[in-house]
Amino acid sequence: MGLGGCIILIAVGAILTFATDWHMQGVNLHVVGIILMIVGLIGVTTFSSIYRRRRVMVPPSTTVVEEERHHHRDGYIDGGYGM
Repeated sequence: MGLGGCIILIAVGAILTFATDWHMQGVNLHVVGIILMIVGLIGVTTFSSIYRRRRVMVPPSTTVVEEERHHHRDGYIDGGYGM
């Protein structure tokens, strides 16, 4: 379940808890709504922790070698005009 599914669970749970006045025999819609909101929150926290672990950047394994530039007496670098 992705982040969108978790947000939908939270929204449906909030609607069942706060915006309905239906009464079904044997089912308490307010409790069902609270359960859906809790499951959605657990899903959001799980998704965000997994996403945070995936974004870890590994440094490259190659080494960078800088080239030395030789300066000439006339002030130009490597025969170019300041390059």
